[in-house]
Amino acid sequence: QVQLVESGGGLVQVGGSLRLSCAASGRTFSSLAMGWFRQAPGKEREFVAAISWSGGRIYYADSVKGRFTISRDNAKNTVYLQMNSLKPEDTAVYYCAAGIIYFYSDYPKRTKYDYWGQGTQVTVSS
Repeated sequence: QVQLVESGGGLVQVGGSLRLSCAASGRTFSSLAMGWFRQAPGKEREFVAAISWSGGRIYYADSVKGRFTISRDNAKNTVYLQMNSLKPEDTAVYYCAAGIIYFYSDYPKRTKYDYWGQGTQVTVSS
């Protein structure tokens, strides 16, 4: 029912910036929370940031707090991830996800998201 497409990944130097976009198509609802996850080779997929569509609720992983900013444009059904001060450990495939999430404490949980994009590669050179 919901299709998600990420864009904006690429190769950047340490300290550089990138802005990722996630465009949602199909039927969407204000109750759908949008999240960003990332996965490096040999590691589990980890939570990065999330935002609700119906309000301004935002949740960041401690590892990106102060460097990354998540935002939304509801008219375009698009969520963004502005990444600044990038580090080599930020290198990963970044995935957009959507789910019906009612509680703030559930935002970082992978199992709460029902829809996933195909991912976009972010590589930070040292």
